[in-house]
Amino acid sequence: MEVSLSEAAAWLLQQQDIVILCHQSPDGDTLGSGSALCRALRSLGKRAQVLCGDPIGRRFQFLFDGLEEQQFVPKAVVSVDIADEQLLGGLREVYGGKIELCIDHHPSNTHYAQRYFVNPKASATCEIIYELLPLLGVQPDIATATDLYTGIATDTGCFQYINVTPHTFRVAAQLLELGVPAPQINHAMFATKSRARLQLEREALNTIEYFHHNEIAVVTLTRKMVQESGAEDADTDGIASIPRSIEGVHIGVTIKEKADDLVKVSLRAPQPYNASEICAKFGGGGHPGAAGCAISCGVEEAKKQLVAVISTYLESL
Repeated sequence: MEVSLSEAAAWLLQQQDIVILCHQSPDGDTLGSGSALCRALRSLGKRAQVLCGDPIGRRFQFLFDGLEEQQFVPKAVVSVDIADEQLLGGLREVYGGKIELCIDHHPSNTHYAQRYFVNPKASATCEIIYELLPLLGVQPDIATATDLYTGIATDTGCFQYINVTPHTFRVAAQLLELGVPAPQINHAMFATKSRARLQLEREALNTIEYFHHNEIAVVTLTRKMVQESGAEDADTDGIASIPRSIEGVHIGVTIKEKADDLVKVSLRAPQPYNASEICAKFGGGGHPGAAGCAISCGVEEAKKQLVAVISTYLESL
């Protein structure tokens, strides 16, 4: 059932031994939401732990500084920034069908949890967690504020995506007033690349293909490319912004090979185009400006299907 944020807070205050789930291929928003909520709950004397089905990349490990692992049998299960249980990845086998509260900002949320609070107007789930804290009676410390700022900054592309609102800037300003080192975070998230990432980016640029009067740009990442570059999974995150940034391109597509018969697709689109609407045709979703899906086929077949669907979409506008 749908709950208000105050009802979500009241429920959390009644719980003990809480496990907080993040989505597979974790980004700054799911990890920042999880770590910030975990710190808040621990400050209330509760045991809480963040779990993710995939390894957390080096660039995000600072979000868990001071959060030592706690051992307990979960009595309450919460998900943050997860639109669909399929995004639990390796955690789905254990926690699928058992999530009692979902806090999310994706309009494509499937309402899989027993209770859910979804605000699609929020720029990031971290923006929602910031509003949740005073309802829990928690004043964020510098570590919690840093977690929240990181999630908001990364999910808005350092405040340049269409999901940014005046409220987003107000929240960010309030976090900075708490002492968040924004310049250092922004540099780490947006201006620092590993050598492996640079190698992968160079390879990715060589794969760019244009379709439908050059309005669609497609970048391909094969498993071989990722392995030979030595890149971590987290190093592939920013690649999706490459095709979107090309002048004249309306829909930017990044196809990442996960297995012989499985690819992960990331779509980016400026207004008035809707990436989520396109991904929904493949069982995925997200936001108008950024969305994703998985397709059970090889890279070339996925590319063929995507270009056909996107071309039809563009022609319909």
